[in-house]
Amino acid sequence: MSNRLLLHYNIDSADLHAAGEVSSTVKKILKQLGVAPEIVRRVAISMYEAEINSIIHAGGGFVDVEITTQKIFVRFTDNGPGIEDISLAMQEGYSTASQQVREMGFGAGMGIPNMKRYSDDLKISSAVGEGTVVEITVFINN
Repeated sequence: MSNRLLLHYNIDSADLHAAGEVSSTVKKILKQLGVAPEIVRRVAISMYEAEINSIIHAGGGFVDVEITTQKIFVRFTDNGPGIEDISLAMQEGYSTASQQVREMGFGAGMGIPNMKRYSDDLKISSAVGEGTVVEITVFINN
């Protein structure tokens, strides 16, 4: 693998049928680069959860991915409504998803807890009315 690979994707739809496309694409790239399967799995799960959240709660946004020999760093950015209480949002089972989203099988309140569980570092910054930035880091242990 070269020293650094930068990727950028738009998540420009509020269509849940498109959910997971970006995380699947990055998963394939990581596999092609020879990243260990457990690392690939952790990145894919964390990214999927963030991708779903950006679609459900913010109507999309964009994601930047940096892959190096030491780590995979992912930054999701949206201009959605923001998160009022990040510590509350990190609690398992807490969700602000609509009933319609819940009926589709999403919005169980496990998105942020799963991002935290499967990443080595998770940072969330948000301002109500301005949007949210989610930063996920998974270290590659050689």
